[in-house]
Amino acid sequence: MRRTSGGVVDAARFLTERRGRSIHPESLRAKLRALKGEEISLSMADLLTEWMEEKEGGRAYARDWMLAHAAQNGLAADVVPDNEASPQDLIKDIQAKAMQIGALTGGVLGTTAESLADNIVSPTERDKVVALLRELRTRTHNLERGLLLAVDKEEAR
Repeated sequence: MRRTSGGVVDAARFLTERRGRSIHPESLRAKLRALKGEEISLSMADLLTEWMEEKEGGRAYARDWMLAHAAQNGLAADVVPDNEASPQDLIKDIQAKAMQIGALTGGVLGTTAESLADNIVSPTERDKVVALLRELRTRTHNLERGLLLAVDKEEAR
């Protein structure tokens, strides 16, 4: 939230407008820092995420808190971009995503094999494999979303 223009003052104003209940910037600051037993509610965190997404450049980091919270609790989470395919191109998009997943899977296997060839995994090698794994998860989530949309559209007929 520190990177977001307007900071805590603007966030407090946004929350006051959206919730219909006033919150002072210092009260919000205390909740964000979990001072004196104060905590931010999940619904307030969702609103703050929306506020950050509306700011310039905010979409790039607005959900980072969710990813961090998931990791702290032993969960894995990924931000999945919206499916950009039009309804008539959905089947072609599903086929393309399946092929991309195959290629990425090969990339993960090849890069992992190269990384392990000397029985040492360097930070650079680790970062390459992790980046490929994250991309693979995102593509898999996109494929899943596309399949669900295709079935939903078919059932709606």
